[in-house]
Amino acid sequence: MTGGRMDAEADLVAAEGNRAGSEAQPARRLKATGIGAVAVLLWAALALFTTLTGRIPPFQLTAMAFAVGGIIGLPRALRGGGAVARGLPAGAWALGIGGLFGYHFFYFLALRNAPAVDAGLIAYLWPLLIVVFSALLPGERLRWWHITGAALGLGGTFLLVTGGQGVHFRGEYLLGYIAAAVCALVWSAYSVTNRRFPQVPTDMVAFFCLATAALAAVCHLLFETTVRPDGWQWLAVLALGLGPVGGAFYVWDHGTKHGDIRLLGTLSYFAPLLSTSLLVATGRAEASWPVAVACVLIAGGAALASADTLRSARRRRRAGPRRP
Repeated sequence: MTGGRMDAEADLVAAEGNRAGSEAQPARRLKATGIGAVAVLLWAALALFTTLTGRIPPFQLTAMAFAVGGIIGLPRALRGGGAVARGLPAGAWALGIGGLFGYHFFYFLALRNAPAVDAGLIAYLWPLLIVVFSALLPGERLRWWHITGAALGLGGTFLLVTGGQGVHFRGEYLLGYIAAAVCALVWSAYSVTNRRFPQVPTDMVAFFCLATAALAAVCHLLFETTVRPDGWQWLAVLALGLGPVGGAFYVWDHGTKHGDIRLLGTLSYFAPLLSTSLLVATGRAEASWPVAVACVLIAGGAALASADTLRSARRRRRAGPRRP
């Protein structure tokens, strides 16, 4: 009898633990989504910091910024993940390095072979593709409001990139258009597939950044002429490595692995909006009606895409903690 009662109490404790864990899971998911969204805020500073680097060639700038991004995470990675790094599957290495370096390689290739407006617009299909590809993940359900919210964000980005003037695709820029499309596919595929490697610690991003820096340095030596930074340019490079081209990838890694990938995809459209707003605030761009309309479209799309997440959070707050 005593043994049976102890077994029953143990089962009750286990059941309560499982129930508490299931109740805590949405809260952890929401927190991880918030951490991932920090990357969007950091990417908003990309254009401003890049303009401050002057005429540093793109692959040289990528190598320098990713070197900073890797170095800032290297002490923690070596202390807690050195052994893990040696045991990582080849797929994790290919995904991490291929995602970070592949995106930037094809983006620069697109800019070299197509107008910046055209290439930028095609490349910024990646948030929409993240939302669409998320349907392939276990446990994820794609609803009409996720697609609609992402489409509204894409519409807002179109206005920002084109300035409301439209865009005209031409056949002579086909290579650039293809490279921009591959760029979008690479980053969206990386972001979604990253969910399949939850066992890979975020600390490993340091090694991916350093590998990306090395590959970018090779491309720089092959295709570019070195430009020595001076004065404030060194600080701009450091800011890029700490933020949009370095630090952002650590929080994005955590968010895509443990957060709401559909919501993160839609929130990513805030990056060009915040970037343009930052340029306007610093006098490097002018305010215009496309910026205002884009703000409405992107904010409305994000609100629509996050409706179910916000409703679930409100229901949990109203219900309060369950009692045994």
